[in-house]
Amino acid sequence: MQRLAFLRLALAAAAAVFFAGPFPAGAPALAHTGLAQTSIPSPDPALIDPASAEVLALEEDRNRRMTIPVRIDGSGPYDFMIDTGSQATAVTREINAQLGLRPAGTATLVGMASRRAVELVEVARLDIGRHTISDFSAPVLEREHVGADGIVGLDSLQDFRVMIDFRDQTIALEDTRGKRDASQRGFEIVVRARERLGQLLITDAVVEGIRATVIIDTGAQTSLANNALRERIRTKRAAEVTTTDVNGVDLIGQMSLMRTLSIEGLSLTNVPLTFADTPAFEALGLHDKPALSLGMQHLALFDRVAIDFANRRVLFDVPPDVARAMRENRMRGYRAPL
Repeated sequence: MQRLAFLRLALAAAAAVFFAGPFPAGAPALAHTGLAQTSIPSPDPALIDPASAEVLALEEDRNRRMTIPVRIDGSGPYDFMIDTGSQATAVTREINAQLGLRPAGTATLVGMASRRAVELVEVARLDIGRHTISDFSAPVLEREHVGADGIVGLDSLQDFRVMIDFRDQTIALEDTRGKRDASQRGFEIVVRARERLGQLLITDAVVEGIRATVIIDTGAQTSLANNALRERIRTKRAAEVTTTDVNGVDLIGQMSLMRTLSIEGLSLTNVPLTFADTPAFEALGLHDKPALSLGMQHLALFDRVAIDFANRRVLFDVPPDVARAMRENRMRGYRAPL
């Protein structure tokens, strides 16, 4: 029997989140540290190569996660989500029952709250627009814990640049094989990242003055941090939070409000973070190092986010007023303190 191990970083989309005790006041906001914000028109950059990129419409579900249409072995379309927090492309039990996919053994799935054995099935062909992924084994998950018909994970994204446009509600997939580099015009923040188990890890983020590793997780509704970061910050005021991971197992954490979370000088302010130690952080070797996964609740504060796997970069496009402040700041030779 085939035995594989998959890391699934995201919390389940469809899971309810329950709070006990006072919720921290304030709402998340996007601001550049120490700069006034005034509105100007957004630049009109050439973001992607039209010859190799395809723009697909996104549908936003009730938990602010986004899905795209895919076909499996010619059937569909089905609503799959692009999930940069999942190593594996997965299908749900309902899709497997409909298509009768061939069994391929079992795997250990590492979620935020648990490790569970799951079935594997063979997928001969998965089509995302004009792009095709062939001959792979996919875990079978419960739709109620996924929030979509399936997941497009890191195993299917390594040759692509994924650009999510929150303003226009679209996603662009660009095949970057054979290209030296992809355009970064139009993005105010370009962050080099290191790779571990397929994840692009940003290591120059700062939370409340503490440096931390950030994982971009488009498959998670909420943002989650480990207790190593909480201990460094020494946060005290917290509300108990219960959520459910992709295996259907509850995770109990402590939610606190962070004054700032900065990436390359740009700060998210009033950021609610849930703190908990999880098997997923441990699998990435981040159990005892300050780390957090940035979910859709905070990614959606940016205008666009691009994940460039081939070139190991994460790019952020900020709202026009923040972009202008950043450009004026650079012209004055000033760098906002982290």
